[in-house]
Amino acid sequence: MSHHKLEVKNLSFVYPDGYKAIDGISFTIHHGESVGIVGANGAGKSTLLLILMGVLFPSQGEVIVGDVRVTKKTLPFIRQRLGMVFQDPDDQLFMTTVYDDVAFGPRNYELDEKDVEDRVVKALDMVGIPHLKDRAPYKLSGGEKRAAAIATVLSMQPDILVMDEPTSSLDPKSRRKVMELLKGFDHTKIITSHDLDMVFKICERTIVIKEGRIAADGLTSEILANQKLMDSCGLEVPLALQSCPVCGRKNQI
Repeated sequence: MSHHKLEVKNLSFVYPDGYKAIDGISFTIHHGESVGIVGANGAGKSTLLLILMGVLFPSQGEVIVGDVRVTKKTLPFIRQRLGMVFQDPDDQLFMTTVYDDVAFGPRNYELDEKDVEDRVVKALDMVGIPHLKDRAPYKLSGGEKRAAAIATVLSMQPDILVMDEPTSSLDPKSRRKVMELLKGFDHTKIITSHDLDMVFKICERTIVIKEGRIAADGLTSEILANQKLMDSCGLEVPLALQSCPVCGRKNQI
């Protein structure tokens, strides 16, 4: 059994007010894939992520991680296999030090403190912030907070990383650092973002969602370059794929 494989089968979700946020979505993500999920505001991206993580449960269809269906009973297993980094890192950083934030998950699973320490040290090394372990999270910069939030997930040693807007609100230098960080991970990655240049750089595959349905699913280089598709879904072609109006050459990011 591969815990890295994630299947979404005929998924639909209707909010209590009758709004259908997800409408018959199906796809499979295999081990090692880096997949971008993009769409205009209100397309259903955030709802989809919450369903994948078992925060919401579908009105129809199912999510399967490896061979295990996401249900209330299987959530402890699912939360170990899928790790989600939220859009706002402050939602994941609430302890007095970065070390304690990164240790929080493993400690909840009652691991030996030596094992907890090993996981924390490894996670902080992976994101390049071991020197911040004793720092209060509220004293970190935006990029440092993002790295710390990712470390809190990595300490749980998940098979699949799920990230919601990982470059949101970052300055250019911090954005580049986070992109380099994500490119260095061997994990299966699922990334939702409005930063299509980041998706272009990080994700080999992209799924475009429009009004709760899949409008396209394929190679990022082909999908994000499709001007007609992007326009129809309320999106813009990434700057990296746009031509300079003066010289006609493509921009670089």
